[in-house]
Amino acid sequence: MRVELEIWRQDGPTSEGRFETHVVTDATPEMSLLELLDRLNDQLAEQGLEPISFESDCREGVCGACGVTVNDVPHGPVPNTPSCRQHLRAFGGITKLRIEPLRSAAFPVVRDLVVNRAALDSIIRAGGHVDIMAGTAPDADDFLVGHEDAELALDFAACIGCGACVAACPNGAAHLFAGAKLAHLAMLPHGKVERTRRARAVVDALDASFGPCSSYGECVEVCPAGLPLTAVAAVHREGIRSFFKRRA
Repeated sequence: MRVELEIWRQDGPTSEGRFETHVVTDATPEMSLLELLDRLNDQLAEQGLEPISFESDCREGVCGACGVTVNDVPHGPVPNTPSCRQHLRAFGGITKLRIEPLRSAAFPVVRDLVVNRAALDSIIRAGGHVDIMAGTAPDADDFLVGHEDAELALDFAACIGCGACVAACPNGAAHLFAGAKLAHLAMLPHGKVERTRRARAVVDALDASFGPCSSYGECVEVCPAGLPLTAVAAVHREGIRSFFKRRA
């Protein structure tokens, strides 16, 4: 199977980037995008050329490190699937791929396909935590959580922080990511103490690094965790709640 690749190359954050064309002649339908890049890097190494820099870790769709843009779609053509789980057999006969980094002003390119997603970390530092009493572990039934609430909270907590939602958004918004964190923690008793403070801090972090949300919905189509658009509503709900709590 012959696959033609247009790959983004960039030596560093301040360097001018460019596309390079390469061909992998021995690709197989079972290959994932990352395995295809591995094979290309083998070819480049054999030719004494610089391999392409890209990120990966678990390669099981869990860590969120592998995100790239394929033919203008974050992660690739298969909806709700991370780059490492996008296999050539699912591309519908497409044999020419344009691969570049996740594109967003909030994600500066480090090198080639690697981007700096520290802006997402700023949201976690702002509100992705809970205050608990240190010391003896509480009894299991000290914090009662209904089954439906627990399941829904876990659904929101499934976000892997890949950043595809930001790259897919025309405004470069991170509301799906931030809303998942806010919704998850707001539904559990462990996060009640700092709920108001968390909402204010997360909204401030969003405004500092990301664009506004216009509810286009592109973020939902590329999210590997399948987060619903209701996660975006959590940002507005928690933000409004914190405003009235502050005035009270």
